[in-house]
Amino acid sequence: MEASAALWKGMDSASTQPKQDIFVGRQPIYGRRLELYAYELLYRGADVDYADFSEGDRATSQVLLNTFTEFGLERIVGGHLAFINLTRGFIVGEYPLPVPRTQVVLEVLEDVPPDEQVIEGLKSLRQRGFKIALDDFDCETERLPLLALADIVKLDILGLEEQKVRERFELLKPLGLKLLAEKIETREQFELCRDMGFDYFQGYFLAKPNVVSGQSIPANNLNLLRLMAEFQSPDHDLERVAEIVSQDVALSYKLLRHINAAIYGMPRRIDSVKETVTYLGLSTVKNLACLFILSGVNEQPRELLVTAMMRAKMCELLGRASKAANPPSYFTMGLFSTLDALLNVPMDRIVKKLPLSEELQLGLLEGRGPMAEALRCTLAYERGDWDAVDCFGLSRSTIKNAFLEAVIWVEAVDKEIAAVAA
Repeated sequence: MEASAALWKGMDSASTQPKQDIFVGRQPIYGRRLELYAYELLYRGADVDYADFSEGDRATSQVLLNTFTEFGLERIVGGHLAFINLTRGFIVGEYPLPVPRTQVVLEVLEDVPPDEQVIEGLKSLRQRGFKIALDDFDCETERLPLLALADIVKLDILGLEEQKVRERFELLKPLGLKLLAEKIETREQFELCRDMGFDYFQGYFLAKPNVVSGQSIPANNLNLLRLMAEFQSPDHDLERVAEIVSQDVALSYKLLRHINAAIYGMPRRIDSVKETVTYLGLSTVKNLACLFILSGVNEQPRELLVTAMMRAKMCELLGRASKAANPPSYFTMGLFSTLDALLNVPMDRIVKKLPLSEELQLGLLEGRGPMAEALRCTLAYERGDWDAVDCFGLSRSTIKNAFLEAVIWVEAVDKEIAAVAA
């Protein structure tokens, strides 16, 4: 109890010091049908290398403090579960754990020794109603006692041969635990683990294409992509955009429903596409139209569209923060970075079919130019690769705020897309 008081007292006194910038990100965890199950929170402080957890208790306290006070859990994960890494000090009760047990899964790091105090601490947490996950479980004998206290076990499959993955799966599955395969890099790995019987999946496989040799872009998708590319032309004016939108009945309907939603508070009902374009503005209409179009491409998991929207908005915000000449083109860069995964077609084949600007082409194919720099920063934040989170010399707080603003924007637009699709 004294340690807990000391920790919070230290935090209170620290609040009088210059505020520390904490990176807090999230990584999706999927169910068997690729529906979103939860987010694992990723974090790193400004002046301590939390990535190696040399000061793990401090790292955990910072993510808890920032997530539940400065940021707000709902702002970062919405109504989904949040996986939070726990160090020994929090498990054994040396530090307070002010988190809602109904929305949090406590993840025991692989370097926490399962001594008597840890076992008792986990028993106490379970009695309080918390779900427990074991991170990077390797089935070593000394960690086996933790299995009786766990709800979810995470297996790191990166670099493991299929037979080794099967051995660990067959050892754990009869225990009635939920099994999570993490660090999945390809769709093939996902399908292997899903067919094996894993319950949850984590990794970057969803944002990578499952390319079939010789596969071409279907004609209907190609027309949509050309429309998207034409939207991005700087030469478009209001009349031309309204004309293009009007030619697509479904798109017109969705935009009209969108602008008449309560969030805009229109004084009267808007009934024409031209008025919609006028009120929303060219940039907003073009971006929303692209999102509505992408949401109907094939039958890709919804979370892939969320990834596309997150990248697009964060790239745009970074462009605006850097005083870029054309921030909407940064939105396009982030949005189009997922086209290969959405269409399962190589990026170079897609780009060849579209009338994109030279800067967009160089960014998407060769990673060159300022838009590509914004995308690199966004992808690094997405992965929790904090050492690579750097863009145009912007401050850490500016980059962090771009992520948080993107999260809020995506939640609002995702709900609207779902509403107009209903």
